[in-house]
Amino acid sequence: MEYTIQKLANIAGISTRTLRYYDEIDLLKPAKMNSSGYRIYGGKEVNRLQQIMFYRELGVPLETIKEIISNPNFDEKAALQSHLHYLLEKKAQIDLLIDNVRKTIANKKGGKEMSDQERFIGFKKQLIEENEKKYGKEIREKYGKETVDASNKKLIDMSETEYNEANKLSGEINAALREAMKTGNPQSEQAKKVAFMHKKWLSYYWPQYSEEAHRGLAQMYVDDERFKSYYDEIELGAAQFLRDAIFSFTKK
Repeated sequence: MEYTIQKLANIAGISTRTLRYYDEIDLLKPAKMNSSGYRIYGGKEVNRLQQIMFYRELGVPLETIKEIISNPNFDEKAALQSHLHYLLEKKAQIDLLIDNVRKTIANKKGGKEMSDQERFIGFKKQLIEENEKKYGKEIREKYGKETVDASNKKLIDMSETEYNEANKLSGEINAALREAMKTGNPQSEQAKKVAFMHKKWLSYYWPQYSEEAHRGLAQMYVDDERFKSYYDEIELGAAQFLRDAIFSFTKK
C-alpha cells in the first residue's frame, strides 16, 4: 500500500508539515517521489513512522529516536514489545486513578467512606512505578528485593497526614541544605541538622533505619548521576556536601 504525504498524515493524525520536517532531518524519508514531485510512502515507512510516534509518546527527543531506529541492530519486534509493556503499565495506572475518582464521587454523594490510603493510593503507586523505572535496578542490587518491597508497602500504607508531612519535609531539607552549604563545613551544626532531617525523612519510607544504609544511600547520591543532578540543581556540589554531612552525622 502506498500513500501520498497527505493521506499518510491523515492516517497517522499528524500534519504534513511534520512529515516534511522528518524528511528534512533524515528521520523519515519517503520511499520515492512520483512524477508530479509528491512524496510517496510505503509499508516500510509506515512502520518506521509508527515507531517514531511511539518514542515521541515516551518523550524521547527526535535526534535520539533517529539514532535508535537507524541503528543496524535495532529490533523492531523487541521495541514493540517494550512499547506494549509501557502502555499496559500506563493503562493500569489510569484505570486505578479512574477507580479512585469514581469512589471519591460516590463518597461526596454520601456513599461509602474512603480511607486516607484509598484517597491517595493511585498517586502513591504512580510514584513507586516512576521510582522503579528510574532507580529500581540500582536500589534492589544495593538493598535487596525484600527491603525495597517493604519500603514500597510502607509508602502505600501511608496516611494522608504522613504523605503530606514527608513531601513537606523533603522541601525543607533542600532549603536547609542550601543554607548549610554557606558554612562550607559538612560537620557544622547546620549540616548536622540537615542530616538529621534526612534521617527523619527516610523514616517515612524505610521499614527500619540503619546508619550503614544511610551512608550507602548518601554515597549513591554522589556516584549516580541521576541523584547527583537532582541535588546539584539545588546548588552545585550539594550532593557531595549532603553525603559528607550524613557521613559525619553517622560517625563515618
